Amino acid sequence: MENKLEKLVALCKRRGFVFPNSEIYGGLSGTWTYGHYGAELLHNIKQLWWQSFVSSRDDMLHIADSSIMPESVWAASGHLENFTDPLDGGKFNTMVKTSLGAKNGETVSAYFRPELAQGMFVNFKNIIDSMHPSLPFGIAQIGRAYRNEIAPREFLFRVREFDLMEFEYFVRERDWEKYFEMWRKEMWIWIEEIGLDKDKVHELEVSESDRAHYSKRTIDFEYDFSFGRKELYGLAYRTDFDLKNHMEKSGVDMNYLDSETNKKFLPHVIEPTFGAGRTFLAVLDSAYTEDELGDEPRVYLKLAPKLAPIKAAVFPLLKNKPELVSRAREVYNNLKTMSYVLGPIQWDDNGNIGKR
Repeated sequence: MENKLEKLVALCKRRGFVFPNSEIYGGLSGTWTYGHYGAELLHNIKQLWWQSFVSSRDDMLHIADSSIMPESVWAASGHLENFTDPLDGGKFNTMVKTSLGAKNGETVSAYFRPELAQGMFVNFKNIIDSMHPSLPFGIAQIGRAYRNEIAPREFLFRVREFDLMEFEYFVRERDWEKYFEMWRKEMWIWIEEIGLDKDKVHELEVSESDRAHYSKRTIDFEYDFSFGRKELYGLAYRTDFDLKNHMEKSGVDMNYLDSETNKKFLPHVIEPTFGAGRTFLAVLDSAYTEDELGDEPRVYLKLAPKLAPIKAAVFPLLKNKPELVSRAREVYNNLKTMSYVLGPIQWDDNGNIGKR
């Protein structure tokens, strides 16, 4: 019998949510195209995240950083040495490398970012010099990341190109546990807001041997997908690892000047990380519903209203009655004028009203 993931993949293609990338040429594993409804759902996820964690708060700043960064950044951050997967008894660095410049001229080695964090760290001095924020404060961004996954799998779960939503929250070292707990609770509020079944979400305290090289404490929020319990989000205490290393390697002073004590120090960092694609997949997995109507099986999605790609739809009762169609069109056009508030509005006069 077809399993739920296979049904979800088929539904996504059939209804315009997700297509295989470059399908007419055989596709490219680990990459996907979000269709009309999928792009709208993904946009809604990002927009709600931004509203929840950035624009509604007074302690959050944001940037939009380049997705390509020089090799020196990744050497300083430890990614060249540590961002690896095991492969046949050795290690395989999963970052995507490129060379910039003319073939016969001077070239520069660079990498497509595997995470967003380093953009916030290397721009930390620019932020504090231009915006003069008071601790605690965060620097947030939403953007594309890339990983050369050895074996992409489970649809949108493990891919080579994806969107991340994350922020670095800078605190005094003595306060890190307080803010770690604060963001842990905020992440649970987000999970409930996007309509996930909370019984399917579990916290995993990551052991020291399994934590990333920069982390002193990490909690993974795992979700019970149809293909097993897998990591959905992460919450990490990165200490002052990144700022300290970038200050040492670049020679640029990254210290924060405390206006209260007039002393300089390196803030410590709490990092909540959210994968937009994994959120999309978990939302669909949680919303996927099968039942029967009139002894016929049907499939539909119970999406949270805030995320639904269509907010309202107008269906004329009879296509062959011009006066009814005209009246329905008037309703539709009125709704369209309010779409900036309501969201996308759909018109459908194909087939009978029952099918629609």
